[in-house]
Amino acid sequence: MAFRVSHLSLALSLVALAFAGVAIYRNTYEAMNMGLQKLSPVFDLSESAVSILTLNNNVDQQNSHKLSQQSPESCVFSAVRGVVDSAIDTERRMGASLIRLHFHDCFVDGCDGGVLLDDIAGSFQGEQTSPPNNNSARGFEVIAQAKQSVKDTCPNISVSCADILAIAARDSVVKLGGQTYNIGLGRRDARTANFTGALTQLPAPFDNLTVQITKFSDKNFTVREMVALAGAHTVGFARCVTVCNSNNVNPAARLSCNCSVTQNNTNLEQLDTTPTVFDKVYYEDLNRNQGILFSDQVLTGNTTTAAIVTTYSNDSNVFFGDFAAAMIKMGNLPPSQGVQLEIRDVCSRVNPSSVASM
Repeated sequence: MAFRVSHLSLALSLVALAFAGVAIYRNTYEAMNMGLQKLSPVFDLSESAVSILTLNNNVDQQNSHKLSQQSPESCVFSAVRGVVDSAIDTERRMGASLIRLHFHDCFVDGCDGGVLLDDIAGSFQGEQTSPPNNNSARGFEVIAQAKQSVKDTCPNISVSCADILAIAARDSVVKLGGQTYNIGLGRRDARTANFTGALTQLPAPFDNLTVQITKFSDKNFTVREMVALAGAHTVGFARCVTVCNSNNVNPAARLSCNCSVTQNNTNLEQLDTTPTVFDKVYYEDLNRNQGILFSDQVLTGNTTTAAIVTTYSNDSNVFFGDFAAAMIKMGNLPPSQGVQLEIRDVCSRVNPSSVASM
């Protein structure tokens, strides 16, 4: 009799457990349903489910490797950032130079690393000795070190010199106090450069507002994006040969131009009152008619551009956001059609098999 009672008690316990399981399942399902119903309608449930599955798969894959192992992209970004940070720690001005170098690359026939190619006596004249860059563009050695760092640290990952320029510029903005932004990889390097294009396509310190708008419009930039990108002059210096030329300087700016205006003069004039900090002071200076370059100060001579200058001078967050967006757009300017492309092994020269094509 006791044996039967024991069996009956066990059976009842199993039934109770089964009912409890059903209740837990139902409550969990209903709770999940209610939670999902509270999601914003912009979410696609099927897309979210796929994302969750992808995330879980990624976690599983990561767990199968060492936790410290970096993705290829992370390895590249880390390798470049280490070189850039060290260079700026050594010389704060280098950050502005790297931002400018990326701009001078992309604005001439797209982001193709053309500005990095050295001249070859008697056979090739690149962009470095074109007037806007000659004795002015700098930071080439930092890009070369970053390229080598990627090769040493991230073996079997092929990254273009144009990519490294873009990463170095972004890291410089952040290092100097600006807002970070996403950099996509996949650019390729041109097997040639454009000496004349650097002279005609790049904005010049003597350009009036109409000429500047035209040059930026040719690259599909809006007026607001032009004014935002001009904000790169919130960091850095200009040489005396540039700012102490009456065609280039804002006559109202209080400058101590007692240096000789010669190409070999290395004296510098800061572009705003805080030249080593990425901030909105550049726009504040423009509003006080103290912009250094003629091309900068003319931004206040038009109702539309002056309003944008005032907006940025009043709110650094707006400037930072607009600048980051404009830099992303600039970093995506494509190389000229028909130009032969590669991923250079050394940034200052084309790959050996490509020399004949120059």
